[in-house]
Amino acid sequence: MQLAANPATRGRTRSAAPAADGMAVAAFVLGLVGLLVMNILLGPIAIGLAATALRRGTARRGRALLGLALGIADLVALAVLITVNGTVIWTFGG
Repeated sequence: MQLAANPATRGRTRSAAPAADGMAVAAFVLGLVGLLVMNILLGPIAIGLAATALRRGTARRGRALLGLALGIADLVALAVLITVNGTVIWTFGG
């Protein structure tokens, strides 16, 4: 008697699934933190982790997509800061 494979885990190995899920969560967290600090560093890392997690077939696809979007938003915020202030540092007030 042969058991059917779980459709959620089809096409990926057991050891790759938790690693890809962790990458998806890390991409989300780094993208979120990158909106406030060190967006020049954390944005590209979030994009890379999210892309890798999606490529490896993470079960947390939504979280990986959010990490990808936040990583892109980090780079957009950096571009806005450079354009408006001429610097990569947040300034509030005068």
